[in-house]
Amino acid sequence: MADTGAGKRLTARRLATRRRLLDAASEVFAERGFHGASVEDICERAGFTRGAFYSNFASKDDLVIELSSEHTATLVERIRAAADRDVSPGTVLRDVFAALTAEGPRTEQWLLLTTEFTLHAIRDAEARRAWAQQQKRVRRTLVEVVDEICREHSVSLPMPTELFVRTAVALVQGSMTQRLVEPRSLPAGALKQAVHPLLLDLTPTGSRVQ
Repeated sequence: MADTGAGKRLTARRLATRRRLLDAASEVFAERGFHGASVEDICERAGFTRGAFYSNFASKDDLVIELSSEHTATLVERIRAAADRDVSPGTVLRDVFAALTAEGPRTEQWLLLTTEFTLHAIRDAEARRAWAQQQKRVRRTLVEVVDEICREHSVSLPMPTELFVRTAVALVQGSMTQRLVEPRSLPAGALKQAVHPLLLDLTPTGSRVQ
């Protein structure tokens, strides 16, 4: 992966260039898929040359990693907003879980891209290492925000927070995958409704039987 300036101060112009390339990549990936989109396609959509691309990103892999970080930041905002709307300890994590597992067209587009990229990473050692590290960063970020909400509302999960996050992510990915393959076989939210009572057996902090 390229050194794209992590830890260095980027100029406003370079930040704007990266933003246009990321926006273009998001559009082209949605239209053509990871493998179907070329660097040239992305540059053309963004209005830049290959030189501008490679001065900011080493490859399409770097774009997906960066888009993943942005996707996670948006998800964290959605989780915090859900928690802020609810002051009841008994329901706040229900709403957090709903935010984690929300489905929609943009979520489906992200699932398609990350599924394709995951297959690419499984077959490419460098991509696999980078993607594994990114997944760890994503989980760490989500665990931190869920733990923070638990402390703020004095609730505890019936399982380790990382397992809660992994379960929520696996649930939404599996549910959307099944519906995309068999659109009429599984209503949206059906798996979430089935798992919800089992996953969110919530007890106020200090009241759980050891």
